[in-house]
Amino acid sequence: MQLTGQIKQNGDIMAKPTNPKLYNRVKNEAKNKFKTWPSAYASAWLVKTYKARGGKYSGSSKNKVTTRSKKS
Repeated sequence: MQLTGQIKQNGDIMAKPTNPKLYNRVKNEAKNKFKTWPSAYASAWLVKTYKARGGKYSGSSKNKVTTRSKKS
């Protein structure tokens, strides 16, 4: 099986940006915009802005978080 993306310490596979130039440009903007890098806020801003500018991710989708509806 061919793995794409980076592997986190807990074994999860991270999605890989399909447009590395755009991703690096947005990442540099995030580093300049936020005092602390990496941080949850900066990382969320990076993903949101990258996607808003047309960036996409490739990689495993089996690790996606799904929401469950509450039982009544």
